[in-house]
Formats: sequence, C-alpha cells, structure tokens
Amino acid sequence: MHARVAAATTTALFGATVAILPTPHAGAVAGDGPVVVSHRGASAYAPENTLASIDKAAAMGFSWVENDVQRTRDGELVVIHDDTLARTTDVEQVYPNRAPWKVKDFTAAEIARLDAGSWFDSRYKGTRVPTLKQYMNRVSRNHQKLVLEIKNPELYPGIERQTLRLLGNEGWLKPGRLKRRLVVQSFSIGSLRTVHRLRPGVKTGYLGTPSIAALPEYAEFADQINASYTSISAGYVSALHSFDGPHGKPLEILTWTVNSADTARRVTRYGVDGIITNTPDVVRRAVTAY
Repeated sequence: MHARVAAATTTALFGATVAILPTPHAGAVAGDGPVVVSHRGASAYAPENTLASIDKAAAMGFSWVENDVQRTRDGELVVIHDDTLARTTDVEQVYPNRAPWKVKDFTAAEIARLDAGSWFDSRYKGTRVPTLKQYMNRVSRNHQKLVLEIKNPELYPGIERQTLRLLGNEGWLKPGRLKRRLVVQSFSIGSLRTVHRLRPGVKTGYLGTPSIAALPEYAEFADQINASYTSISAGYVSALHSFDGPHGKPLEILTWTVNSADTARRVTRYGVDGIITNTPDVVRRAVTAY
C-alpha cells in the first residue's frame, strides 16, 4: 500500500488552485468505463432486495447487483435493507402487536410469511424476503456478480464469519469468484477489518468518504472506497486512485446512488470505477453515450 502520485494527493489535501484531471483508470471491477451496479437489484422496476429485483436486472442485461444482509432472531441470514420489516413488507398487518418490527426480533419462518412485493406494485404480491442462501443460488443461476453489504453489524455479533461461511459453502470464495465476482462492503470499519482478517482474499469496500489523509489507513483493509456521489470530486477520485489497496492494486471507487443521466455523466468524468443505481438502464445509456 503506497501513494504513487504524490502530486495528486498533495493538491487534493492542501487545496492548490491547479485543477486535478481524472486519469484513465481501468479498475479490477470496471472494464473500459464505470461498471453499472444494480442497487438492491433493479430496484426502480421491481421490489428491492428480492429475487424479482435481481431477475429484472438480469433480464435488462446487468450482471452486477448489490444487496444488504441482516440476521433473524434464530440466526438465519436474510436479504433486506432496513433493520425493521415495516417499510418493505406487510409485517404490521401480519404481526400488528410486535412493533417496532425489527428483523432481529423475528424468526426466519415468521419473515417467510410476509409479502415483500405488494408495497411496490400489486404485480409482485406474494414476493418474499429471500434468505441469503436463496439469494446466492439465484445470483449463481443468473451468472451475476455481487456487491454484498453487511448491514448493521453492531446488531448481529459474528455476522461477518457467518456470512463468509455461507459464501464459502455456496462456492463464492473460490479464487475465480473472489477476483471477479464478489465485493463485501460495509459502513463499519470494524466489520471490514474482520472480513479482511478472516478471509484476506475477499475484495472489500468501505462505504463512506474518508479524508484523503486517512486513505492510507483504509487501504490496509479496503480495496474500494464506495462513496455517495454528493461527497466526491474529480480531485478526490484522482487522489484515491494513487493509493494501492491490500491486494496491491489501486483503490477503486463505486459511487451511489446515481439515478439520473446528468449525474452519471458527471461522475464518469470524475473517473469513478463503478456507479451504483436504482435505474441501471438510465445510467448505462448515459455512460455509453459519454
């Protein structure tokens, strides 16, 4: 891990007036331009984090999908974004006396009863919250690639080891997939450090925008810095690319959540490696045209 372009870092740190132009950067995720990652599946067109959403992404021609992983009361890993079931299921109707309807307070069997599609559109009535195993089976069947977020790890002690064990059992920790088909990300530094310690070969992404001065520390355990598009600039991306991550390759950046063509073009000019979006078709058209 080292800074190869000291000038870019110095300029970004000290605010020199010289403009920093993004240099061409072919990251390990992206090919000739930013890769398009379907956020929670094609979540503008199907209920988020469901099998329907990743099937929709596959049907639209997108191979990269992103999800969120949490744990039930009886220890099952499930794919859902919020730590409560209320927004994306009918839990308030099925279990009216169990507010605040936290994922961790329900068993897998109880969650399996819930409708996770009708809130989005009546066409998806009966869609279920998938277990991570069900989800991984579908991603494999669709020949897709995955950015997996360990969500709220402070609520679920040991979730990193459990997630890695399941990924290993499903064949996702084989060398080929580790290099080209899997990223594990989190907002938690501690969680990513744990993943890196347990399975150093796993590619990891930190969700946030650390200062450039802090990037050497993050580059010890994170291959990516995955930041909100509202928090980055061409200078930040250029400086970030000047550091090598734990696998000896330049740090990458996937930026989120970009849903408009104008924003997609802007972050492409910045030189990002990937764009996480609810509307992958809109972003793909914009990036391709750019």
